[in-house]
Amino acid sequence: MLEIAKRTMVGAVVLLLMPLAVWFSGWQWQPGGNTALLKGLYWVTETVTAPWGVFTSLIFSVWFLWCLRFRLKPAIGVFVLLLVSIVIGQSIKSVIKDRVQEPRPFVVWLESTHQIDEKYFYSLNRKERSALVKEQLQEQALVPEWLSKHWQFETGFSFPSGHSLFAATWALLAVGLLWPRRHYKTVAVLMVWATGVMASRLMLGMHWPQDLAMATVISWLLVTLVCWLAQRWFGPLTIPRQEQQEIVEREQSK
Repeated sequence: MLEIAKRTMVGAVVLLLMPLAVWFSGWQWQPGGNTALLKGLYWVTETVTAPWGVFTSLIFSVWFLWCLRFRLKPAIGVFVLLLVSIVIGQSIKSVIKDRVQEPRPFVVWLESTHQIDEKYFYSLNRKERSALVKEQLQEQALVPEWLSKHWQFETGFSFPSGHSLFAATWALLAVGLLWPRRHYKTVAVLMVWATGVMASRLMLGMHWPQDLAMATVISWLLVTLVCWLAQRWFGPLTIPRQEQQEIVEREQSK
C-alpha cells in the first residue's frame, strides 16, 4: 500500500504543479484571448464532457486491460474497478459541489458585466440558467458561440472540478497500474492529456485553480485505494520476474 501511495503521490504532485502555480501567481480569468488556442482547449475538454466522457472511459479501459495482460477473470475485475473508481469520484464531486456551492468564474463575470446576481442565477433550475446565459450572450462579441453553448450546458457549481477529477483519475490510474509494467509512454500521454483538460477548465472560465487542486487530491486518494485493491485481489502489478528476463533477453538480442 505504501509503495502504491508513493508512486501515485508523485503523479499527483506533477498534476498539481500547474494549478498551484496559477493559484499562487494571482492569475484571474477574463474572457477573450487567442481564439485558436481556446478552441483547441475546448476540444480537449470535450473528451471529458458528457456523452464523450463515456467513450473516453471505455477506450482507456480497453487499453489498460491490453497493457496489463490479465486473464479473463482478473481482467473483468480490473475493468469493474476502473469504471467504479470514475463513478465514485464523480459522486463525491457532486456531493461537495452541493455543499460548497461556489460559483463558476464565468458566472462571476456575468454578475460584474451583466448585473446578474449569482445567488439569483443559482436559484434558477438548470434549464432557466441555460436560457439566461443564452439571452445575455446573444450579441456578445467577446464570447464565441461555441463557448456560450458550453456555458449553457455547464451551469452547475464550480468546486471541485469534475472534468479535472475525471482526467486526473485516469492519469493516476496509469501511474498506479501501468508504470510498474513499464508502459511509460501511456503514462506520459495521459499525464499530458490530464494537464490539458485541467488547463482548459481554467482558460474557458469554468473553474478556479483551487477547484483543480482539490479534484487532484480526491483522485489521488481514490486511485491509491483502487490500485491497492487491484493488487490485493488480482496479484502484483509489477512485471513477473520471468517476463522481465524475457524482455532483457529480447533487448540484448537486438
